[in-house]
Amino acid sequence: MTDTQKSAPATTRRGNSSGAFNDDERAAMKEHAQEQKTTARRGSRASKADGEADVLAKIADMPEPDRSKAERLHALIKDTAPDLAPKTWYGMPAYAKDGDIICFFQPASKFKARYATLGFSDKASLDDGTMWPASYALTELTEADEAKIRELVKKAVS
Repeated sequence: MTDTQKSAPATTRRGNSSGAFNDDERAAMKEHAQEQKTTARRGSRASKADGEADVLAKIADMPEPDRSKAERLHALIKDTAPDLAPKTWYGMPAYAKDGDIICFFQPASKFKARYATLGFSDKASLDDGTMWPASYALTELTEADEAKIRELVKKAVS
């Protein structure tokens, strides 16, 4: 290669040249590992209350405005689908059915994102044709937004 020909720097989809996880991603993976250890330690004595306490503690640690959104979503989801079990998932509030995550709240502060999101896993029954949204940006929660979330959660658990 001549001086005038230089190859472009190698990058990954994460935008860094090392291919390594960034600090936020590593922290989320550590939280997930700790969640799995806690679940294993609790074993058969684990209860829905344990998961809810974990979620409420995680929400309490969030900065505003994420905390207010998470508190409101938690109440909406519990009211709409009381059979979903609250639990943390990669350090985020999540809600599971038969052990499978159905939906989760990703605060904007988690990965220094522009907005928080309400995400749905592939276990959620939201299929609609050949393409449908799997997460929703949350910049605020209006009454109309809350009504839409209730519909989505009902459909997701059906």
